[in-house]
Amino acid sequence: MDPKPSPSPQNSNQTPNKPRQRDFLNHLEVYLAKRDGVDKLLKISRYATKIILASSLLPETLILTKRLKSFESSVGLSRKAFRLGKFVQDVNALRDSPFDTKQEIILSIIAYGGEGLYYFVEQFVWLAKSGLIDSKHSKSLGKVSAWAEFVGYIGSISLKFRDVKKLSEEEACLESSIEVTVTRGVGCQEEEKRLRKLREKKLMKKLSIMQDFADGLMALADIRDGRGRFSGPLLMSCAGLLSALISTHKNWVSC
Repeated sequence: MDPKPSPSPQNSNQTPNKPRQRDFLNHLEVYLAKRDGVDKLLKISRYATKIILASSLLPETLILTKRLKSFESSVGLSRKAFRLGKFVQDVNALRDSPFDTKQEIILSIIAYGGEGLYYFVEQFVWLAKSGLIDSKHSKSLGKVSAWAEFVGYIGSISLKFRDVKKLSEEEACLESSIEVTVTRGVGCQEEEKRLRKLREKKLMKKLSIMQDFADGLMALADIRDGRGRFSGPLLMSCAGLLSALISTHKNWVSC
């Protein structure tokens, strides 16, 4: 597609420091062009369907119930196709990680190594469920995938808690700096802007931790084959929907 023409001179006289509001449809186009954008919309539709099915709102004998089960299963298989080659992003993330301390090295290997292995194995799970390789391997591959995912979330949550701590320290220093500046009667618009961005980043990091906890809970349920406490279908469906909504919000903001 050819690039859009540059704005005409009469439209370029707008105030340069005032951000232009992005058109919703253009934003949506960019969002849907991303693999994660489509994947998370599928995730929302899947877990919303699972909540309806798990809540027993519809009778089992209803035709709509059977169709919803078929839809949920189909979407679940479709989502696995979006994980093809996704392990490469974890390899690159591990390569680019700042290894300042031994603890960061270990946590990064656990986080990115676990998630990367999960995405790698998920490719074969998809091939098994789609019929290209023998389906007898599906259960064992699924178990390896669930363990790798769970271990990855342990590392990821640990790293993000460290990030939140660092951001909180930066926030406290910046707040002190602003207080001193205000006391001296000097303008501090730039510092306040940085503080807002810092708080937004901190909020996104906290939401990401919530998402990891929800996904980790589902991975643990997969490891235990849905048995034990905190493994009920309705709870898992709610956790999946929460994770999908948070991820959708993060992807929407970032694109």
